[in-house]
Amino acid sequence: MKFAATVLIISTMLSGCGKMGLPAAGPPDVEVVEVVQRDVPITRNWVATLDGLVNAQVRAQVSGILLKQNYTNGAYVKKGTALFEIDPRPFQASLDQAKGTLAEATASLQQAQAKLGKTEIDVARYTPLAKQQAISQQELDDAVQANLGAKAQTEGAKASIAGAQAAVERAQLNLAFTKIISPIDGIASIASAQVGDLVGPQSAALTTVSTLNPILVNFTVSEQEYLSAMRGIAKQGISESAALGKLQWKLLLTDGTTYPLKGEFHALDRQVDIRTGAIAVQVVFANPNNFLRPGGFGNVSTVVRIEPGALLVPQRAVSELQGGYLLAVVNADNKVSIRPVKMGQKVGTWWIVDEGLKPHERVVAEGVQQVQEGTQVNPKTFQASFPLQDKSETAKP
Repeated sequence: MKFAATVLIISTMLSGCGKMGLPAAGPPDVEVVEVVQRDVPITRNWVATLDGLVNAQVRAQVSGILLKQNYTNGAYVKKGTALFEIDPRPFQASLDQAKGTLAEATASLQQAQAKLGKTEIDVARYTPLAKQQAISQQELDDAVQANLGAKAQTEGAKASIAGAQAAVERAQLNLAFTKIISPIDGIASIASAQVGDLVGPQSAALTTVSTLNPILVNFTVSEQEYLSAMRGIAKQGISESAALGKLQWKLLLTDGTTYPLKGEFHALDRQVDIRTGAIAVQVVFANPNNFLRPGGFGNVSTVVRIEPGALLVPQRAVSELQGGYLLAVVNADNKVSIRPVKMGQKVGTWWIVDEGLKPHERVVAEGVQQVQEGTQVNPKTFQASFPLQDKSETAKP
């Protein structure tokens, strides 16, 4: 009833306008297009951000003065490359001191072991003599106590050696940390510290090295979209990973060009963000020559399903009024009827009609403003670009 009233209003308004001015010389010329029926891939688009697959923040692990920067800002670096060097002299001195302490502990152990050897001989010699009462029991007890003391001293010396050895290893590790190396292959950012700066574990990252091939594309989908996708996957009878792995992804860059390489599904987050009601998705794209860089934006898209036997009309043929949609349908006698319709997904410059049209009916695509209910028209063919194609320029990586 609402659409019928709307049609009546439009017809009345148009008929009133028709009485103004000179009478029409004949039926108005309009361009019409036949409703197209075909299986249509339904594509979804999301705003995405680019990031490195791995972003390693490179920090100083010991405190000291930065002596060298060994890489060029923004250059590609290999894993294990020394990016920075901290003044090693204080750490070399600590290592030498630790080695000296270890040598002292080793000498003390040798002395303790020599003393232990003597006390063990004394106990072994005094024991039979005490049984024969050739020496007093007191002398044997003194020898036993001396032996126990020598054993304790030996164990203490061993413990000192272990501590000294640990100190040497720690000093060696700290000395090695004066060369700050890249943990991965990738592109190193512009350094945040300069030669001469005092840096340490509490300082900000000196640089970040990012793996860019492949590059990671991050975006979020609404919980409703996620649930719809999961229901569709369940109907296919295959696993989630297998279904998502079959999707092919396209990336539209901010300059309007389409990235020429296809993306692959990488990861789906474990939870829906309670603040936004969306779930994070990650897709990876091969990135030869490091053409794409972290921090960039784009639109990522994929075909989520196929709409079988969809009816399509040009978007320009659809009129919107009070939240509803109308089409001017031309019958076999070239008369117009204004028909309410229910619209679905937009596909390129076309629009799927869910309800209100039949295959092969004709609709006015150009000249809608000239017609009303019952208008006799002179139809001409509308030059429609179909099938749908992505005409955006392709970027070269």
